[in-house]
Amino acid sequence: MNDKRRKVINKQWHRLEALKAKIEELKTEAESIKDELETVRDEEQEAFDNMPEGLQQGERGQTIEQAVANLETAIEALEEIDSLSDLDEALEALDNAEHG
Repeated sequence: MNDKRRKVINKQWHRLEALKAKIEELKTEAESIKDELETVRDEEQEAFDNMPEGLQQGERGQTIEQAVANLETAIEALEEIDSLSDLDEALEALDNAEHG
């Protein structure tokens, strides 16, 4: 491989490495958000569970129940971020291409 192409590969490897670092930072932030949302969800669920059955079936109870469901959806979506950070295979392949 000539030096020109090797330099291009090296540049892209460094860009990918920087991207991986950013994604790891975002994952950490998402984990913190997820933890806080789980706390809120659990508190809302507890509030719902402690309501008399009649109030659970009322508008306030239904609103709390829907909030718990929406929080669960958000938490599940934040868990998906984890799959974005597996760039090690791409980095290794670029390293192998550059160095043979």
